[in-house]
Amino acid sequence: MWKTKLDLGSPNVKLTILRLSIPAVLAQIANLLYNVVGRIFIGQTPDGTLAMAGIGITFPITMLIAALTALIGNGGAPLAAIALGKKDDDEAEKILGNSFIMLVLISVFITVFFTILKIPILTMLGASDATLGYASDFLGIFLLGTIFMQLTLGLNPFINTQGYTHVGMISITIGAVINLILSPLFILYLNWGVRGAALAGVIAQFFSMLWILRFLYGSKTRVKIRRKNLRLDKYILVKIVGLGFTPFIIMATEGVIITSLNIQLLRFGGDMAVVSMAIMLSIVQIITLPIGGFAQGVQPILSFNYGAKNYDRVREAVKIMFIGFISFNLVSISLLMVFPEMFIRIFNNEPEVIAATSAAIRVYFLGFFILGAQTACQQTFIALGQGKQSASIAILRKVLLITPLIFILPMIFENQHHAVLFAIPIADLISTVIALCCFAVFYRKSLGARE
Repeated sequence: MWKTKLDLGSPNVKLTILRLSIPAVLAQIANLLYNVVGRIFIGQTPDGTLAMAGIGITFPITMLIAALTALIGNGGAPLAAIALGKKDDDEAEKILGNSFIMLVLISVFITVFFTILKIPILTMLGASDATLGYASDFLGIFLLGTIFMQLTLGLNPFINTQGYTHVGMISITIGAVINLILSPLFILYLNWGVRGAALAGVIAQFFSMLWILRFLYGSKTRVKIRRKNLRLDKYILVKIVGLGFTPFIIMATEGVIITSLNIQLLRFGGDMAVVSMAIMLSIVQIITLPIGGFAQGVQPILSFNYGAKNYDRVREAVKIMFIGFISFNLVSISLLMVFPEMFIRIFNNEPEVIAATSAAIRVYFLGFFILGAQTACQQTFIALGQGKQSASIAILRKVLLITPLIFILPMIFENQHHAVLFAIPIADLISTVIALCCFAVFYRKSLGARE
């Protein structure tokens, strides 16, 4: 079952990317089903509109949990791949062991912290009297599975980065299939509502975690979890956090943005605007998760060949990544702009919700046409161990541009609801131009002159 492993140093870069990306994209599609299937069934319940708004309120917390997972998993995996490219398997296993322990410690802290402060935090995030109960019910059960989620999503990159993307695909698919079976049972048949959606997700993540641990503790993986490496090493942790800081900032600041959006949208558009935001965030996942899968396919090749000093293969992989990201974004966003109702009806069929969300989509997603180029820049920086550059772009877009604009634009324009949403495309345009300029300088200095 484990025997298929790809040669990350193969001179046929296009074929290797294809063979790595296909299972990674399929895994992300499965992950997409896992993330949205509960919301789909919730949208079909009698109180589905307010329940969707309640789940939307919890997004900043779930994003923070995912961000902390990425801090360790996405920080450690590229470093392990670079170590493998240098034929230093011991270093790669030390990185894996430290990542494992940190994921466990973080998950325990998160579970205790948010369980104790759940209600005041949800209220601060913009929950109204009508949505607080739904948000609290969902989050209370979701938190019980934090450790399963952290170990699943945090350790899976260490499988993909070795070339075992088919194993990584199966780990995500297991959770998606279980969630797909349990969600309608819990939500519709047993009438557990948002509690059922959360419980189905927790159980699904548990079985995915078991699959991953079975592999990483087994004899078929090149980099495995060993007891001797389950001790925190300050030097290794600094490197992991340093590189993982970028994906952490990207996700954590997303939580800040969602919170700011929910607060402002509730103020200017009421609960209906918050419902629209929850649907649009689900659509964002539909569009971006396949790109994430493609990035997972390219990242090990970039990291491995950069560590092995095969710079011509790095350049070719970077070119393929840019073309892939930009092309996919153009096609997917064009479809969304022309047929927004098709995407909205996945989550809600109420005419009022469809009308409000369709108008919001045509504002919120304007900048996504060019955002693929920025994403390619950031993913390349992370894969090559250049975390500071990627983090700077994320901070520019989300902290310095989007968040202030969410509060400034409604003071300038008459349509305050849409003014809030216009913060996104304005920031996307400015930050993408700056990201491309920074990347051009980096490429010319670090890759352009190397042979």
